[in-house]
Amino acid sequence: MSATDINYDSSMSRWEPNARGRLEHAAMSLYVERGFEETTVAEIAERAGLAERTFFRHFVDKREVLFSGASELQALLVRTVAEAPASTSPIDAITAAIEAAGEMLGEHRERSRERQKVIDANNDLKERELIKLATLAAALAESLRQRDVKDPSASLAAEAGVAVFKIAFERWLLDRSERSLTQLIDESFRELRDVTSGA
Repeated sequence: MSATDINYDSSMSRWEPNARGRLEHAAMSLYVERGFEETTVAEIAERAGLAERTFFRHFVDKREVLFSGASELQALLVRTVAEAPASTSPIDAITAAIEAAGEMLGEHRERSRERQKVIDANNDLKERELIKLATLAAALAESLRQRDVKDPSASLAAEAGVAVFKIAFERWLLDRSERSLTQLIDESFRELRDVTSGA
């Protein structure tokens, strides 16, 4: 493939800062244009105006571009649960954590839509996304155990919270109104409470 096929963005200098952001932007553009499997690391680096070795200083592989924020998200969830007042119920601590995640992610709807489109088109990426959600649930459950919440309560609250997040996130990506991710999370938690209370 030639450099002209790559559509190198000439506005990006090779010495411009924020190489990681440039690589993420270039990768997402190529994944949307060509598909994840058809895009190479060399093409991503070229589109970003950087050397291929620079890509590997920031990402282990091209999949990590799509999942690199998972550790930051997990840290936020765990920290929010840990910092909840001692009197907070397990489900309320989880609700606060999921709402914090909604605030963190809620400013990036279009990027999230592009990312989800790429993931939905690839079975390996869909599996990786499910693993990410399972890892978040396990981390939330452990953070509740650190607050002396016993199982199965800790696991149930964590799994319910991640399920609410997943459903609210999917609704947010499809929603064309002005409702925020946090609003949809709150709405989904209310619906969960209605279902479990028999209302």
